[in-house]
Amino acid sequence: MKIAVGGKGGVGKTFIAGGLAAYFAGSGRRVIAIDADASPNLALTLGLSADEASRIIPIAENKDLIQVKTGTGYSGVFRLTFTVDDIIGRYAVPTPAGVNLLVMGTVKSMGGGCTCPAHSVVKALMRHLVVERDEIVILDMEAGIEHVGRGTAEHVDTLLVVSDANKRSLDVAATICRLAKESDIPRIGLVGNRVSDPRHETAIRDFAGKYDLPVIALIPFDQVIADAGISGEPIEPSSSVALQAIGDLARNLEGNFNE
Repeated sequence: MKIAVGGKGGVGKTFIAGGLAAYFAGSGRRVIAIDADASPNLALTLGLSADEASRIIPIAENKDLIQVKTGTGYSGVFRLTFTVDDIIGRYAVPTPAGVNLLVMGTVKSMGGGCTCPAHSVVKALMRHLVVERDEIVILDMEAGIEHVGRGTAEHVDTLLVVSDANKRSLDVAATICRLAKESDIPRIGLVGNRVSDPRHETAIRDFAGKYDLPVIALIPFDQVIADAGISGEPIEPSSSVALQAIGDLARNLEGNFNE
């Protein structure tokens, strides 16, 4: 099962991605979480400290790794064919949530020098993780719509588009869904987040109906989560209505996948 999670920045997609990954790992499943956001925060969601997270070198910025995989000894010439399965064992970071984490990083613009080797390694690794691995893979995508055009979520089983009831968030969700429907992703669904009022649910469901999207889950606003974001304290799932709802979402996804 390979699940991508996207949406506008600030809607809680990393929280949803991390919650799903932690749930599956807690259920005894092998899980790899991929942080493909330009501002990676999935490590914190999975229980690593800020200091531990800061020491992770994103794959796209690991110059030694890129050189080993693509170097030919000739300036401006790099290999197009290389193995990537060993990268997971060497660079995936174990987390307190029981999830192995890979931080991809951002391939910077061509103006900063040739980035083709880094792009090649990241693209090959993403394809290997999504197509060839047996673990559950949870992909926290870059905020916004650019990732859809680049094919970041290519080959996943399910795309979850996260949005709150804010109109701008829903507009971004609509664009992501429209672009994703032009791809070969089998299942695309909307996850409403931070739902604290019947009006929020109505706005999200009306939007979903307009674009013919299933509402896969509605995650309630949770003061426990808000407080933990301030204090940095770990959250006990049994005390969080939001995490319980994410657990329901995970079971729903697994049930649909096994049908």
